[in-house]
Amino acid sequence: MAKLSIALTCADYARIMPLATGDVVPEGIDLTMILGSRGAWPARAEMLRRAVQDPDVQGGEWSMAQYLYRIDKGDRSHVGLPVFPLRNFTARDLYVRQGSPIRAAADLAGKRIGMYSYAASGSIWYRHFLRFIGVDPGTVQWWIGDIDTPWSAPMDLKLPAGVNAPPQGMSLAQMLIAGELDAIYSPPRPQDYHPVNGPIARLFPQFRGIEQAYFRATGAFPPQHLIVIRRAAWEANKWIAQALTDAFIRCNDNFTAAQRSLPYASPWQEAELEDTVTVMGEDFHPYGLERNRAQINMFAEEAFRLGLTSRRITVEEYFADFLAS
Repeated sequence: MAKLSIALTCADYARIMPLATGDVVPEGIDLTMILGSRGAWPARAEMLRRAVQDPDVQGGEWSMAQYLYRIDKGDRSHVGLPVFPLRNFTARDLYVRQGSPIRAAADLAGKRIGMYSYAASGSIWYRHFLRFIGVDPGTVQWWIGDIDTPWSAPMDLKLPAGVNAPPQGMSLAQMLIAGELDAIYSPPRPQDYHPVNGPIARLFPQFRGIEQAYFRATGAFPPQHLIVIRRAAWEANKWIAQALTDAFIRCNDNFTAAQRSLPYASPWQEAELEDTVTVMGEDFHPYGLERNRAQINMFAEEAFRLGLTSRRITVEEYFADFLAS
């Protein structure tokens, strides 16, 4: 019996390479992985766009938040799989001016914080982290725009009342350096960041400890993207949802085993892995629904608390189609 041809887009994460190279093969599927290049943010954004807009592919990596908003509106044009190729802790993403009077978490209350998006997956987890460190996101004056590129149009087409956009021609990093913002949240390091000599520094330079404390308290290694497939492809062969999920799980396991055997990312990668496992356990980047149930609940609860969804979306509703496969 001929295998079913499926093409998925994704950023070029090392973790998914066993699938991309064919070392892991989904049962009954001839899978093509179309990848971004060199970890570039523009390439990653293009892969996410193509996952839901390119008719030549059957799906791929997409935003957990955008999928949540579609479910909230009753749009089930795509089927989400409990596969999470991108996760990120968030203490490292909070930046201030070098020499800023903002020195501790409590100093952020009531301050002006810039962020790349008000409604993206990462920005939902940012506010969840703020609550963890004792800051009510509702007390913050939010500014939404591009981190390094002068502002032209908002990523969020409609900003909530009281949420601001930068002046024409200004980036959030420029506003921070000029003292017009007190902090910025940015997934990529701002171009003017330097831990010692640059005008922008991290609020939490020793971010490892606070991120470990966040994990111990919440159990969350925040997932931000998931894999989706087009509904038409799923309805024609519903078995592909489980087959692809199983293949991504095997891929994840292969990558993890390789990291333990050949830790070449840095000379001290082995020590880093041992430290991570001590805090987070062996399977610290899990796929599958049950292993991620609590984190998906946290994510949906925070989105609802922020007013980004009209109701509290349950895990069962979020993955209803996958559960029906």
